[in-house]
Amino acid sequence: MRVDVHGSVNVQEVPRPRLVQDGSPGANPPAFLIVHRCRASVASEAMKDMRLPAHAIVALAFMAVPAFAQEQSRATVLNLNVAGEAVALPDMATINLGVRSEASTAQAAMAANAEAMTALMRALRRAGLPEGDIQTSHVSLYPDRDGDRIVRYRAANSVRVLVRDIDDVGPVIDRAVTAGAVTLNGVWLGLQDPEAQLQHARMDAVSSARERADVYARALGMRVEHIISVTEAGAAAPSFSEEIVVTGRRVGNAPVTPIAPGELTTRVNVSVAFQLR
Repeated sequence: MRVDVHGSVNVQEVPRPRLVQDGSPGANPPAFLIVHRCRASVASEAMKDMRLPAHAIVALAFMAVPAFAQEQSRATVLNLNVAGEAVALPDMATINLGVRSEASTAQAAMAANAEAMTALMRALRRAGLPEGDIQTSHVSLYPDRDGDRIVRYRAANSVRVLVRDIDDVGPVIDRAVTAGAVTLNGVWLGLQDPEAQLQHARMDAVSSARERADVYARALGMRVEHIISVTEAGAAAPSFSEEIVVTGRRVGNAPVTPIAPGELTTRVNVSVAFQLR
């Protein structure tokens, strides 16, 4: 602290709020608050007219510190990183089905393949799938060679099918195979409304953060005053967890392909800063 009747009065001894990091016991070093300058004329007049000593002028300058700054000096900031989860059963599936054909000429291979795919798509529509849920995903034609000689041509065509009822996945696959499908390139289970699960995961994350903040506050003999900031660090796509097996049924004498949908877990990571008092 320095008094200069020809210049200004500076006080630099007010600590800044302590920061407590989740899992980090240390505190940040003190900062300083600079009291705005008092004009030399004011200081000199006060000393002349009021006959006040220099240390009294300094005390008057310190009283000018705003009340909120002094309150802020007693605040503690708690930063937490938490994860929220929401678990749900998948309610839709995407299937990739296809047909293959071969012939001595390219035209014959493509014609045979077109006929096979037409029969497959007809069977899918009869299974109750709308046109918008059936989409071509792959078409190919290539020759088989023996040295420089072309032996035959192979044609392939695949469709991506969206099934909006898990119970229908097995029967749809069986209908497709009966209609001529010879390739099944995977079944992907998912949610028709993933955003709803994401919202549940966010709520779980914020609730967990508040519960944990209350624990820290009680341990420190304080209370949570308010939330300073909330940051979403990222959300993970739904992933599989515990498996739930759906047994197959029979259509006539043929068993229906069994499907095990399991559960999908959606995760969200959130960082929350709380002010404790």
